[in-house]
This record gives sequence, structure tokens and C-alpha cells, in this order.
Amino acid sequence: MNYQDEYRDRELVRGLADRLARLVAGREEPMTFMEVCGTHTMAIYRFGLRSMLPPQVRLISGPGCPVCVTPNDYLDRAIALCRLPGVITATFGDMMRVPGSSSSLMEERAKGADIRIVYSPLDAVALAAANPEKKVVFLGVGFETTAPTVAGSILAAEERGLNNYVVLASHKTIPIPMEVLTSDPELALSGYICPAHVSAIIGVDAYRTLAEEFHTPCVITGFEPADVLQGVLMLAEQVVKGESRVETQYRRVVRPEGNPKARAILDRLFEPCDVPWRGIGVIPGSGLKLREAYARFDAEKMLPVEVEPTREHPGCRCGEVLKGKSSPFDCPLFGRACTPEAPVGACMVSSEGTCAAAYKYGR
Repeated sequence: MNYQDEYRDRELVRGLADRLARLVAGREEPMTFMEVCGTHTMAIYRFGLRSMLPPQVRLISGPGCPVCVTPNDYLDRAIALCRLPGVITATFGDMMRVPGSSSSLMEERAKGADIRIVYSPLDAVALAAANPEKKVVFLGVGFETTAPTVAGSILAAEERGLNNYVVLASHKTIPIPMEVLTSDPELALSGYICPAHVSAIIGVDAYRTLAEEFHTPCVITGFEPADVLQGVLMLAEQVVKGESRVETQYRRVVRPEGNPKARAILDRLFEPCDVPWRGIGVIPGSGLKLREAYARFDAEKMLPVEVEPTREHPGCRCGEVLKGKSSPFDCPLFGRACTPEAPVGACMVSSEGTCAAAYKYGR
């Protein structure tokens, strides 16, 4: 079965849009649903799904892009580390052009820093094995989806006896920030399109607090047009009935228990910590740091560096976009001073960034 073709069927998509319109017909009170996954953001823009919604239903993008929510002080530390002699920096490609306070990894590589793009944390482990005289620093950025692979790379390095592999970790978890945003009366959120990749790891129970204590409907949703529209329809049905539950539209992938093995490896290597989110600030317990037993793999502890004072570009509205309080089109820099070729903010850089999606598909 080809899920991509099946869930892009025009008649199926139109039928879901019609059902949604009939459900909310005559309703005056608006519904605002937020997606917190960059892949959802891209799909919504790419397939023009907002144009298929009735006026009572509004979709806004939240902090679903891990590169985008990573604050400048992390980039500044990564840049300081890559300037050290004998250091190889390994990173996913999305991080290369993200502007720090005064530079970027792309600029540092042009100046001579040894920065390698990898496609898996295990590629960085292989780099460490092939370069025993160098220190390999992997930039571990991501949500619960990628954090288990970073944990696995540390275990692989430990098994191989490598003492030159370290991780600069900036892993974040999604449910707590969702609770923070739900508490913001300015957003007045009616429900969440919950992230599918993350949910495949953490399962369904992680959103129970949102539904039961914050009375916010949640639907774990897939990425194809029919997936997203069905997820919105399921959310709207909960709102109309005055209910708040966690439902799974993406049942062909997401299991109620998530991925127990991935969760176990996360718990073994990481523990919760307070971390800053771009635009939101420090959110208690929303990050993951290496446990003391694995401190020898912690780049921040093993390679102390002086980091420049962090500053943000004064005109960039990336922080407001990540909170769902601004559209990319509200930013005076969007498409002018800030483009994918010359980004000012992280939201324009990443393939999952809201501004990048709006620039590519929304104009």
C-alpha cells in the first residue's frame, strides 16, 4: 500500500474539508489549533491546507522546529568550540547557516574550521575512530525523535573505547512547552495537532496532562494532506462536543506506548533539566542533559571555552513566530533582508522552519 498516494487523494481531501465546514457551520466562536512539528508546518504550507479551512478554523505554527528553538548562546558555544585547535565539529546540515551572535558555522568553516556535515550521530562516532588525535564534537540538537540516536552514539563510542567523542547537547522535550503555550491567554488555543515523529517515541500518555488538566484537545496526526485535515476534523469534533481527549489519527505508525526501547535509552543516558527556548525563555524540566555517569561525553564539561556575549538580531521576529503570535508575513525582514540564501533568523534556515515554509510555499 502506498500511503503517500492514498492520503493525497483529491476526493478524500475535499471530502474531509467539506465535513469540517458542515461541522462548524453557523458557529461564531473561532477555533485555533497549533501544530508543534516542523514537518506538519511544511505540509500545511506546501499543500495549501489553510485555504481549504472554513473561516471559523485557524491553524498557527508553534515551536516545532528543533533548530529554530535552539537559542543563540548554543550556537555561540558551538562556534567557540570549533575554533579550538584539534577539534572536528560534526553537525547536521540544518545547523550550518543558522546565525549566531556574530558568526555561523558556515562562516567558520570558510575561515578554516574543521566542520563536517553528517547524516547520523554514528557518522560522528566513525569520525572519532578515524581521527584519534582529534576531538570530535557532535552538535546534538533535537527533540525526543533524535535524542535516542545521540544516546545510541554515546553508547557506541563507549563500546569502542573512544575517548575523543563528545556531544554538545541541546535536546528538548515537547509536552511541557505545549503546557506553557496553552496557559497563554493571548493565544487562546483550542487544541493541538500533536507531532507524529515525537509521539512515535513518547507515546500517547505524554499529552494526558494537556487534555485532562488543561482541558485542551490533542490529536496525534500524520503528515499527508488527508492526515492533517482528518486531525483538524477530530479536534473540531472534540471542541464542538465540549470534550478534551488525546486521540491518535496516525495509528498506522504511532503506538499508544510509543517506543519503549528508545525511551529506555533516553532515561539511561539523560535526565531532565531547565533549558532556554528561543522566543519563550527558560522552561523548567523541558530539556535533557547527560547524566553524571556519562559526563566524559559532555562537550560543555570536557571542553570549557569562553563564549561571547549573546545577542539577537533586533529586527528578527523568529521568537514571536515560534510562539504562534506572529506570522512570517508580519516580519518586516521576511523575503527582503531575510531569505533562505541570506537568513537573519533560524526560522528561515531550517528545512522545518516556519519562515522557510512560508517563503517556499506561502507567497
